Amino acid sequence: MPDTLFAHYPSLAGKVVFVTGGSSGIGADIVTAFALQGAKVAFAGRNAEAAAQVLARSAAAATQPVFLRCDLADMAALKQAIDDAVSHFGDVDILINNAANDDRHAFLDVTPEYFDQRVAINLKVHFFAAQAVIPGMQRKGAGVVVNLGSTSWKVKGAGYCAYATCKSATTGLTRSLAREFGKDRIRVNTLTPGWVMTDRQLNHWVDEAGEKAMNDNHCLPGRIQGIDIANMALFLAAEDSRMITAQEFIVDAGWT
Repeated sequence: MPDTLFAHYPSLAGKVVFVTGGSSGIGADIVTAFALQGAKVAFAGRNAEAAAQVLARSAAAATQPVFLRCDLADMAALKQAIDDAVSHFGDVDILINNAANDDRHAFLDVTPEYFDQRVAINLKVHFFAAQAVIPGMQRKGAGVVVNLGSTSWKVKGAGYCAYATCKSATTGLTRSLAREFGKDRIRVNTLTPGWVMTDRQLNHWVDEAGEKAMNDNHCLPGRIQGIDIANMALFLAAEDSRMITAQEFIVDAGWT
């Protein structure tokens, strides 16, 4: 099980990175990974206790990450968090749109209000975070947006249709932004994780049937960890991928 970074990306040193939903799960690994590459990382979320653990894990970083507590489903609070990050570090170079919530729900029970809540955290935050940082990227003459997708809709997962709907829409957002802002040297890609063994997944969803599903569908042995997603995020953000945009990169051990 990998628990460390395998590559060093000099082009990430000093870059300003903003991560939504960075206080736990995949986002926490992404924050730590960028910080240890020498980036200046701000991350937003609601869980201050979990964020403290992320900061502790990033203690060896040249620049300590900054946690900005906010409800990411509140667009005004999101905009304020990004403004605070810019005030602290300067205009954002790299946006990692990671925030999501995969709470299970029965399609026939979904109300318009609940649907709007799912859209707010699983899609709307991606859209408006990008809107908030792109002007700064234009001023800088370049930038990177990485939108996290999900294989949930690709494998026809049941029990979270609103979530899957939002995650499938990530592809359209990525490709539209890539075309519109490519002229500004802003690259936009989708990073799609498979079933990642975060604490949330292990505590809520991974059971004997889930283990069997991974054994049956993964082409590779073992389990996907947050660092596997973080390592791909680093590559997509670095200059090593300077001519890659409008694409989707799936890290799912070969399930899809």
